[in-house]
Amino acid sequence: MGSVIDSSTSLLAAQTHDIVRFAMGAPAAEVIPTDEFRRLAGEVLDDSSFTYGATEGEPGLLETIIELSAQTGRPTRPERIVVTSGGMQGLDIAFKLFVDPGDLVVVESPTYTNGSGTALSYGAEILEIPMDDDGMDIEALEAQVGELGRTPRLIYTIPNFQNPSGTTLSLERRKRLLELAHEWGSVILDDDPYGELRFAGQEVPSFAELSPEDPLVLSVRTFSKVLAPGLRVGWVDADPRLRDLVIAAKQAMDTCTNVPNQHVVERFIRQGGYQEHLEGLRTEYRRRKEAMDASIARHLGNRVVTTDPQGGFFLWVTLQGEDARISTSRLFEIALAEGVAFIPGPALSPSGRFQDAFRLCFASSTPERTEEGLQRLARALDIARAELGG
Repeated sequence: MGSVIDSSTSLLAAQTHDIVRFAMGAPAAEVIPTDEFRRLAGEVLDDSSFTYGATEGEPGLLETIIELSAQTGRPTRPERIVVTSGGMQGLDIAFKLFVDPGDLVVVESPTYTNGSGTALSYGAEILEIPMDDDGMDIEALEAQVGELGRTPRLIYTIPNFQNPSGTTLSLERRKRLLELAHEWGSVILDDDPYGELRFAGQEVPSFAELSPEDPLVLSVRTFSKVLAPGLRVGWVDADPRLRDLVIAAKQAMDTCTNVPNQHVVERFIRQGGYQEHLEGLRTEYRRRKEAMDASIARHLGNRVVTTDPQGGFFLWVTLQGEDARISTSRLFEIALAEGVAFIPGPALSPSGRFQDAFRLCFASSTPERTEEGLQRLARALDIARAELGG
């Protein structure tokens, strides 16, 4: 099963007219420290070897990840870490290790297509659990598992500024999810690419803080959302007893993560500007999120309701009233012709739910482009409504 989200990149590249791109969850091009990466890449190309690296990661980068984790109050140890080719490889390794055909895997609904798609590629049976403003509905999870009469092998969650909803799993629900994982013997796959990008509200303790070195928690992290996705550098934090299995699984994929890029990431962080860079991202993404809120209010008004994320990249938009009859898959086609792109709701549910909803990325576009995009989206919604005779 391929990724609808990733396929949208190729689809947009094939368009010949101007498109405001709310579809891909990518950092804004203008906040990526491109010049600094070019400078560091030059240094690395002069200094680095071009042979294979250790599968677990370059020693300097491993040390850097340990130091960063300690600074964020989530200390870890070298024997828990394996560097991966982006967060997606970490997800693939986790599902590869824990999921056999027919195993039950819990996902949030809606969820990140690439996560659920990877679970399905290993033969998982998917159980979709609804969400609200506090993240995955853990009471609904308990009820549905009870009705099924079988427990999940793995629970996949994006706890901070979830993709696509933007919501954050509350502290009480995190605690209860840990209790259930231990009651059921289920692995929690903690996918957190956005946790460093909080621009409002209070931090919520991570699974690692609530249950240190828990053998049933496997965490996937990445530099894609805070540095640059094209570097393809992430890591897995897992029980040390799993490390050899994680390394073996990675060796069956690509032997090692791109060695020069690991050195670029390490040098960028060690030169001392990383925290300042993060602060800049948080400030800019808050500005862009507020600009999108304002544009939605101006151009869509009470025709939609949206989530109110306190960080990350995404808003989840649900059509209201007569507009809720419109299929957002059809709306996507009309919107693309009008010059704006988003991800329709059914693409973010393994069973094709959320025909009346869609995901917008506020991080990638300037406030000016966001204003233009929402104008185009309002026109598309009018056209779609007219098709229904409304």
